[in-house]
Amino acid sequence: MIAINANFIQRITLDWNKIAEDSYTRMISSLQGLEQLDFKHAVTFFVGENGSGKSTLLEAIAIRYGFNPEGGSRNYQFSTYDTHSELFNGIRVAHGVIHADWGYFLRAESFYNVVTKELEYSDLKHPSEKYHEKSHGESFLALAQKQFKPNGLYILDEPEAALSPQRQLTLLAEIRNCVEAGSQFIIVSHSPIILGYPDAEIFVFDDGKVHSCLYEETKSYQITEMFIKNREQILRNLFD
Repeated sequence: MIAINANFIQRITLDWNKIAEDSYTRMISSLQGLEQLDFKHAVTFFVGENGSGKSTLLEAIAIRYGFNPEGGSRNYQFSTYDTHSELFNGIRVAHGVIHADWGYFLRAESFYNVVTKELEYSDLKHPSEKYHEKSHGESFLALAQKQFKPNGLYILDEPEAALSPQRQLTLLAEIRNCVEAGSQFIIVSHSPIILGYPDAEIFVFDDGKVHSCLYEETKSYQITEMFIKNREQILRNLFD
């Protein structure tokens, strides 16, 4: 049985029989043997080294839920260059009792493509926010503030990539406001600031399997803390 909570995505299950035998996703150690993942908190983080499979799984969840692979709302349908894996073919989403009123898939690597499409989709009734006229960080945060609404599902892939530490704190406040208004977030992040969101569940994709951990156990936190406390020694050892 799935525990009852207010999340729009309660659980995902993977059926590897629906994924091609030659799919590179079968070679990702953290995903091998993964059959299900429960979402018990309003905010869930995926963390791990580059290439550990966290963004691959996040993307597959977003596509299965109905989002465009490159990002945007569920109304966005475009493709600049198809790079997404076929992992979504094997994913089944267990939905909550309540359906989301809104949602957005926001990913750093294809942000330019999404805001370009936003400009193309605009008309007199839906004027463009002209994100290209702002700096990268300003436009990224402005889009988040525009799209984050109550009772929504938001899937974010490395949102810190465009944001200064101060703006990351602003993003945390925006997430908090949305959570208090009934929203759910699933986020891939390397940022010790973003990962510091209270009452979140953190899934680590290192060590050959997906497993839960505490904030202080993440490498993002540990390495940042170690660097701040021992900067000169670490740099000396690194450069020598």
